[in-house]
Amino acid sequence: MFDELSADDALQRIDEWEQSIARRAEQAKSLAAQTAELTAKVRSRDGLVEVTVGSDGQVQRIDLDERTRQQSAAATSRTIMETLRAANADLLRQFEEVTAATVGAESETGRMLVAGLRRRLEPSSKDDVS
Repeated sequence: MFDELSADDALQRIDEWEQSIARRAEQAKSLAAQTAELTAKVRSRDGLVEVTVGSDGQVQRIDLDERTRQQSAAATSRTIMETLRAANADLLRQFEEVTAATVGAESETGRMLVAGLRRRLEPSSKDDVS
């Protein structure tokens, strides 16, 4: 049924698949390790608010300068939300860079992961402060 050349070709193709799967698994492992360590820290333009977010966009820390006491709570709230959005944008940028360097920005995996994080980081209307 198979001649010797066909069997050799089939075995080579199987070996190549195995190597490809192992390479992709290593890339995914590297991506997971690197992205788990990502954080983004952003200070507001006026320097009154600093927000740090973790690898999934969760707020890790908010620091307020004492001068925030001299402005309205609404102004401080807006500044916090603007700074949070900037921190999330920086986190997404970092995630895109790590993804490009590991699994490839244009790979199906890369596009899917970046899109997933982007969805999680998008502000919803309930997060907006008036």
